[in-house]
Amino acid sequence: MSLQTPDSVRRLQRALYVKAKTEPAYRFYLLYDKVYRDDMLHHAYRVSRAADGARTPGVDDVTFEDIEAAGQEEWLAGLKQALQEKTYQPDAVRRVLIPKPGGGERPLGIPTVRDRVVQTAVKLVMEPIFEADFDDSAYGYRPKRSAADAVRAVHDALCDGYTDVVDADLSKYFDTIPHQELLQSVARRVVDRHLLHLLKMWLKTPVEERDERGGRHMRGGQRSTRGTPQGGVISPLLANIYMHRFLRAWRERKKDQQYQAHVINYADDFVILSRGHAAEALTWTRWAMTHLGLTLNETKTCLRTATRDAFDFLGYTFGRDRYRKTGQTYLAAKPSKKSVQRLKRAVRAQLRPRNQGRWPDVRDRLNRTLRGWRTYFSYGSRATAYRAVDNYVYASVRHFLCRRHNVPTRGTRRFSAEQVFGPLGVVRMRPLPAGPRSCASA
Repeated sequence: MSLQTPDSVRRLQRALYVKAKTEPAYRFYLLYDKVYRDDMLHHAYRVSRAADGARTPGVDDVTFEDIEAAGQEEWLAGLKQALQEKTYQPDAVRRVLIPKPGGGERPLGIPTVRDRVVQTAVKLVMEPIFEADFDDSAYGYRPKRSAADAVRAVHDALCDGYTDVVDADLSKYFDTIPHQELLQSVARRVVDRHLLHLLKMWLKTPVEERDERGGRHMRGGQRSTRGTPQGGVISPLLANIYMHRFLRAWRERKKDQQYQAHVINYADDFVILSRGHAAEALTWTRWAMTHLGLTLNETKTCLRTATRDAFDFLGYTFGRDRYRKTGQTYLAAKPSKKSVQRLKRAVRAQLRPRNQGRWPDVRDRLNRTLRGWRTYFSYGSRATAYRAVDNYVYASVRHFLCRRHNVPTRGTRRFSAEQVFGPLGVVRMRPLPAGPRSCASA
């Protein structure tokens, strides 16, 4: 199923972006009819179908396979009619808990397929308008921007001398975004009342939780005044729109000049990198977030000096390191210990003793995990992390194969590293390609 954006959709997005970029004060009144265009709904369906987690059903238990078995075209025609006649009503979202990297669980709200498709269509229409406004310092959930770009921006700023750091953490950002202020932020650009009504309905959608006996319990709904559920297609865009209020205030009040500082933002994560004014920047940030109805997590927010203290951001550790051969110090960006440990846990889970899958299938799943990790952690000083991962993967694969083949020894001869990373086809992190920029530390 092709995900290439149709020319008609691309032309519309380009026209919306150019209009918003050339007229920063323009407010868009007529957008709702673009949402239920045939080309928009068909493309939104394809995008939703291909998205990660697309196989997880919502509260109605309807999957994409069910829709296609019954007739995709008829389903889309019915959805278009509901939108056109303004009878569309969203379903509740299904609460799903997923493990958090640092421990605990993160609640996700999974919409039905029907709601995912409509949210995707709205996102396709709204995103170009707000992309014209978004700050260059924001990297999360944006076209042609990534976490890797944010990591490079942080490292570049450190290398340029912005080494006094506000390592910030927002308390439950997605859950605490105030609805009224968020819709006001949207209305600075979009005043189509029917589109705003869609957004308000999604913000007020109840969350269905199921207990151990399968009983259903509803939370939130019309009385809810805060939060946009993580897991919804439209939520990342709404979260970026609200975070833009902070970034815009920072820029318009010239805090970058006052504090000689850069803000690097990825969704609800951000750091402020300064030349000697980190404490002042933190004080102003605390004040600004309070006025936005948000709260800094004071137990996790702290000041750092990168030339002395390491800090983590988006899975990387930034701080002082030393070249093995020369002993010269430099400011490094490298995979954090937590990121390496998370990968090890993922490898261990895939090579558990009760895994009875065929070796080619086991290997292919393992390799997908390893390639994804290596692709993300392809920047900075990674030799030590890569070596640790290779050693762990080799030992884990060797033990897995020894159990499977009842090898009485440690298996280092039968399943040598050359064998595991060679004929047996397991991905190896090393050898390393040429590294990116490094910066010597004073």
